[in-house]
Order: sequence, then structure tokens, then C-alpha cells
Amino acid sequence: MLSTYNQWLCKNLGRRSLATGYRIPMTTNALDSEMDAEDSDFKPLTAEQARQLREANPEPSPWWVIVAQVAAGLVAAGAAWMWTGRASAGMSALYGAMAIAIPAALFVRGAMRGTQAGNQSASMLRFFVWELIKLALTIAFLAAAPWVVGGLSWLALLVGVVAALKMYWVALRVRPRLLNRI
Repeated sequence: MLSTYNQWLCKNLGRRSLATGYRIPMTTNALDSEMDAEDSDFKPLTAEQARQLREANPEPSPWWVIVAQVAAGLVAAGAAWMWTGRASAGMSALYGAMAIAIPAALFVRGAMRGTQAGNQSASMLRFFVWELIKLALTIAFLAAAPWVVGGLSWLALLVGVVAALKMYWVALRVRPRLLNRI
């Protein structure tokens, strides 16, 4: 019944051309030449070619992102301290970056544990649970900032948070081979 209804739709409704306004009939079959054209470009890799491709493009380690977040936090802390002349501004920026980096490190540790073999559903559940833990810890770190950092500078804290968060974008653009081995 469903296929008959779909065939009726294809024959009777069609679609209208934007340029001319006339009805263009819909068909139920793709042209064989189009399908052949798509398939002719595909050539499967041999085992050796696949190995060479993996060696040329190794999987990046998520730990280098954490290292970059800590480094960005240190740079932001130094810049805030030098700009304001107050150590509390530097500590605020460093605390902001660590409020992102520490939960991210726990996320990587928890989500990557046991990923070699196992159930894919369990891996997805593990990913989402650790992501929730990461978000909760980040919010807790930021909420505790006024009591942890003496003379808190909210602007410097925000600079540290933004500097650490930008490292995710850097990770998408840059895959340095040196840091890939961490």
C-alpha cells in the first residue's frame, strides 16, 4: 500500500521548476548512468595503502588539548598580572583556565577508559555521563571562585576561561606531530 501511494505521489504531484513554473514529473528510479558515475570514482584501499594512510595521519591524542589549555592559562595569567600589576588578577586568570582544563582532563580520562573493545552503546553512555560530569565540575569551579581566589578579578577569570576554551578550536585547526605523541 505504501509503495503504491509513493508511486501515485511521484506520478501526480511532481515538483515545479523555479525557472519556468511548469511541473517536472518525479520518477521512482534513478538513472543508471548517474549511479555508475558515482561508483566508478570509488576504489577501495589495499591493506598496505590503509596502513600508510594511518601512519601519515595519526589519530591525535586528546591530552595535547589539555596541555594547550594549561599553557594558555599560564599565558593569560602572566598577561593579566603584567597588565594590572596585581598578582590576584593573574591568579584569577589561571583559576579560570584551570576551571576548564581540570574537568576536561577528568573527562578525557573517564571517557577514554575501556575504549579498545566493548559495547558501542556503553561507550556512548560513558561519553555522555563524563560530559555531564565535566559540565557540572566546571560550573562548580566557577561558582566557588569568589571563595577560592582572594581578590578575584572577574574579567581576568573570564579571560582565562576564554583562553582555555579557544584551545578546542585550535585543536581542530592544528594537529602538531610533536604534541600528538603525548
